[in-house]
Amino acid sequence: MKKVFLLVCFLFLYGFSLSAQEVTENSQDTMGKEERMELRKVRREVNKKQKKEKKQDRLEKEAKKAEKLEKDISSTKKDISKMEKQVSSLKDKMERNIHKGKLSPKDIEKIKKKIDKLNDRLFKESEKLKKLQKKV
Repeated sequence: MKKVFLLVCFLFLYGFSLSAQEVTENSQDTMGKEERMELRKVRREVNKKQKKEKKQDRLEKEAKKAEKLEKDISSTKKDISKMEKQVSSLKDKMERNIHKGKLSPKDIEKIKKKIDKLNDRLFKESEKLKKLQKKV
């Protein structure tokens, strides 16, 4: 009788411990699944935030590039107008001094060389301006 009682108690305790292990395993699985789901949600949120930040940075960089391009265009236009004024003033001075007879042939050549150099720079600046305007 004692043996039967011990056997029944042993089977009862063994069965109870197995069911307790299954319950803990199931709860761990569900907790593990819940944790995994939450980790996935957090990762997705972080990825979305990172994508938004990257997009914002990209937009800011594009805005800075556009600003810089506009500044370059305006400065190039100013340079061109300045050179055009210099060329016209040199031509006017040369014409006035030729009529007055104050310039020697060497002086005339020097002024013409200056005008040619300014015209070359003017041409380069206008080409640069065209390239900048194409970028816009």
